[in-house]
Amino acid sequence: MTGCMGCARQTVGLVAVSMTTLVPPSYAQVDPYEIMDRVDQLYRGESSHGTSTMEVVTENWDRQMTMELWSLGNDFSLVRIQAPAREAGTATLKADRDIYNYLPKVDRTIKIPASMMGGSWMGSHFTNDDLVQESRLVDDYNIDLSFDGDRDGTVVWEFTLIPKAEAAVVWGRIEYEVRQADYMPLGVRYYDEDGELARTMEFSDFVTLGGRTVPRLMMMRPADKPGEHTSMRYEDLEFDVEDLDESFFSLRTLQRRR
Repeated sequence: MTGCMGCARQTVGLVAVSMTTLVPPSYAQVDPYEIMDRVDQLYRGESSHGTSTMEVVTENWDRQMTMELWSLGNDFSLVRIQAPAREAGTATLKADRDIYNYLPKVDRTIKIPASMMGGSWMGSHFTNDDLVQESRLVDDYNIDLSFDGDRDGTVVWEFTLIPKAEAAVVWGRIEYEVRQADYMPLGVRYYDEDGELARTMEFSDFVTLGGRTVPRLMMMRPADKPGEHTSMRYEDLEFDVEDLDESFFSLRTLQRRR
């Protein structure tokens, strides 16, 4: 993943779902950290494998990519592009604390520094960190409940996340809306260090994939580029994958073309 791929810190790095049965607590029992941890784990889980389609729409061009995704817990994930043919084999690997991109055209592997985690992934509006989820909300942010009630006919919680002093994150503030009925995320607003809205993400098309309910579609919209967006749609997901262990998430696997 070249320049633009100095790019998703949220599996596909976006890809596995908690197996826990979610029963909303009463308002008095709301624990912002517990709820956001469940949301943060939504696309992680113990292990997962799936495919997704990403569509990028900008002012001057649009493109579509099909990707294969694997994840293991919080520390391991792999994203490999299957189509279009000119980019097939391009891949991003997270193995513990190390992030790598593989560029098959030049047969080159590049280690991504922390300073590039907020960069665009393959020219999309998702970042490297969004894809491999290097950072964790409950570890990197102070979290407060800022709204509890009905919004447009849906009972939701809204949480405000402020980065901890020592956290190496891009955003100055995050506002996260979660549906109380089932803990499904509905929307996220990301603000820069100056307090300006930078981008929004919307979750929709709640379906059962791999035996679990997940938002099938995620839509990222940059605030400063009206009309542009990147969507990521899961085509299939499998959880608790047999024989998927840490040894799979290696540079050797990263450099496979298929």
